[in-house]
Amino acid sequence: MTSVEVPYSIASALPSLTVLDITNDVKRELAGSGHTSGIAYVSPLDDIALVRVQERESGFFSDLEDLLTRLVPQEERERERLLCGLLGPRSEQIPFRNGELSLGQWQRILLLGFDRPSRPRWNLTVLG
Repeated sequence: MTSVEVPYSIASALPSLTVLDITNDVKRELAGSGHTSGIAYVSPLDDIALVRVQERESGFFSDLEDLLTRLVPQEERERERLLCGLLGPRSEQIPFRNGELSLGQWQRILLLGFDRPSRPRWNLTVLG
């Protein structure tokens, strides 16, 4: 698991946000599953968290900041829970073939947590 540096503007607008790149961990678990082709379902185990396949670049955080501000004002009570619900499905489905995830060259699997869990947790379910 690799921590992703969140820009200061996002961190101040949403101090409870943690972003972790779990791509290598998912690849490792997939390799150990014995399946060669199918779909990998990656899901967070914490209540206020979600998984996204996304390019890991600074523009993503700028867009995220704008989106979060428009969706739910900063002073809103239980903002994190509302944002998590509004951002769509919590899990990602990633096809794989010959034991390799079908991700674009720059795509990564990111685990976004909104309540600063002590140890972010996720689950991999393989269908193949």
